[in-house]
Amino acid sequence: MIRHARVLPVLVLAPLLLTACGSEKAGDPDPSASASAPAPASAAGPAAAPGTGELASRAQAMGVAPELVYVTEAPGFTLAQQSVGVLGDDGFSATWVDGETNALLRLAVDRGTITAGTCPEQPVGDMSGEHTTCERDGGAWYRTGAGRHEYALPEEGHVVRVSAETDAVPRDVLRAAALAAHRPDAAETDALLPSVEPAPATPVERGDLPPFGDGAPDNHVDVGG
Repeated sequence: MIRHARVLPVLVLAPLLLTACGSEKAGDPDPSASASAPAPASAAGPAAAPGTGELASRAQAMGVAPELVYVTEAPGFTLAQQSVGVLGDDGFSATWVDGETNALLRLAVDRGTITAGTCPEQPVGDMSGEHTTCERDGGAWYRTGAGRHEYALPEEGHVVRVSAETDAVPRDVLRAAALAAHRPDAAETDALLPSVEPAPATPVERGDLPPFGDGAPDNHVDVGG
């Protein structure tokens, strides 16, 4: 006996095929395509330099030009916070101290230039009237005079100087500290410059106020007074 296969109508077969194979909405993204697609250029662009806004507000509150604020580092030396301040009109100055020897490293940044012609005319460590010798060392000047030595690095419109007493800090340490001078990031700005936020007011304690009653001053007069 031969059985004849039933042929489903096309209108019935089409929905069954779509159900078996799975349907996708026209607007759904292709998962594989979205995973490998590059991020938009705006999202991948460079971020702003860390601490730039905070550095500017803190520096300007001190009277220092933000572009003249630098920080450095040297093994064994820590920042003397009380030394941070303005240099000249709007320059910057700070000192680092060796905890063992008490040797000092002074960082000074001020506007101006330094060349082979002007180097001998500029005193080391602000000691005017002293003889200064200059020696080119890469992109910097090694300078000596008045018992001090200094590395001066000319930058665009300003000069970064790191100086110390000649007998207290070896030249290689001084050179390394000068080459390590850089613009501070957010964390370094926070440690280097004082905050512009005013300190909370400290209540004044009066010794003549009794610890009871309405707190009025004790104006009691002894006998005979």
